[in-house]
Amino acid sequence: MNAAHVHLLFNHLPIVGGIIGTLILIAGFLVKNNSVVKQTALGVFIFSAVTALPAFFSGEGAEEVVESIASISHDTIETHEDIGKLFLIMIIGLGVLSSVTLFAAIRKHQASRLLYVVVLVVGLASCVVAQRVGTSGGEIRHTEIGSGALNGGSGAEGNDKEEDED
Repeated sequence: MNAAHVHLLFNHLPIVGGIIGTLILIAGFLVKNNSVVKQTALGVFIFSAVTALPAFFSGEGAEEVVESIASISHDTIETHEDIGKLFLIMIIGLGVLSSVTLFAAIRKHQASRLLYVVVLVVGLASCVVAQRVGTSGGEIRHTEIGSGALNGGSGAEGNDKEEDED
């Protein structure tokens, strides 16, 4: 097993976990007797933060593995790495904030109400960044999800069509 394999094993967990945690937290705000539901969301956020560490730190090794593949764009990798750093900071922050909120909720501290709202806002923001990091990572090897695919082909095919018209 190489670093690219480790990266692929872990990279989906913080992304999907953050999204699922946010959905669970929203459900917790919508149902009565919501403390267990909300605390479950906090647990999912904490799990997501923990799994972000091996996902991020295996990324450099994964980069070394895929850079030798001719069709891989170094710029695409660097974009993914930059967004990955932002996502790591956000999801770790969300995990820490969730830990504080969980502690406050268990102690039935009044601050937990406000903390849950802050967790929701950070969770929603992390979902946006999660989508960006996931898409940018996917574009490294899956050119079919790139912007050119929306126009009927990959970016390279789109350029060939323009050249043929000249």
